[in-house]
Amino acid sequence: MYNPLLDTFIAVCDCGSFTKAAELLFISPTAVMKQMNSLEEHLDLKLIERSPSGIRLTQAGTVIYRDAKFLMDYSKKSIASAKAALYADDTTFCVGTSLLNPAKPFMDLWYRVNKDFPQYKLHLVPFEDNHEGILSEIEKLGEKFDFLIGVCDSKEWLSRCHFLPLGQYQKMIAVSREHRLAQKSRIDIEDLYGETLMMVQRGDSGTNDFIRNDIEKNHPKIQIEDTPPFYDLSVFNRCAETGKALLTIECWTEVHPGLVTLPVNWDYNIPYGLLYSLDAPDDVLRLVKAAKALTNFD
Repeated sequence: MYNPLLDTFIAVCDCGSFTKAAELLFISPTAVMKQMNSLEEHLDLKLIERSPSGIRLTQAGTVIYRDAKFLMDYSKKSIASAKAALYADDTTFCVGTSLLNPAKPFMDLWYRVNKDFPQYKLHLVPFEDNHEGILSEIEKLGEKFDFLIGVCDSKEWLSRCHFLPLGQYQKMIAVSREHRLAQKSRIDIEDLYGETLMMVQRGDSGTNDFIRNDIEKNHPKIQIEDTPPFYDLSVFNRCAETGKALLTIECWTEVHPGLVTLPVNWDYNIPYGLLYSLDAPDDVLRLVKAAKALTNFD
């Protein structure tokens, strides 16, 4: 399957140096160098040229870099699909889990309804929060997973699945630990005057569009910078590296160790809940009905 040393290679290429790649990967520059040497020996190819100013891809390295990300995604999807296939004929609910859409809220729900499903087991299926591939993951509901649970008011997501709201998360602001606001326990929106606020581009999320409209109309001293339509770790990395502020939610406080997440004196929230296939089977619909009976969220 996919060689994990390619993760290091991609980080080195994207960062342009061993030192920056080491910071991204939370390992030492020496470890990065050793892993790169091991990869080149394994492939019997020279992938990069080192210099005091950084690194440069060789022709072979350019080809490997081009194909590596495809190989990463394909390998992960293949393994996840293979694992899910083990449970296809069993009385098992497969639940997707990722960094930004963890399965814990589903587990909390499961322990309240599992008495009605005594013969069922749970199987967690990992997936990547990649803004370019997340829609294809949503489309695998009913195939790769029975359920996902996460924040959802995306028009693109909701066109591909059913959604049962279970509650709301508060909208918050994330800043780097070196930011001038990082020491505050709570902020007002006026504290963001003079700052650049990163948030998803207009058009897909009603909640985010409402916040954007309020800021543009009533708080023009805040500059807005568009992110991709769906967050992934690269968005949090950019926030940490640039010193800009990021519109986020309370359940993502631990996503990036270099960021501090601050509550804001406003009333902005976003729904989270259960996502399931548009043509879900009867047992999935039974669980959805049981979950709906437990919530007063409207």
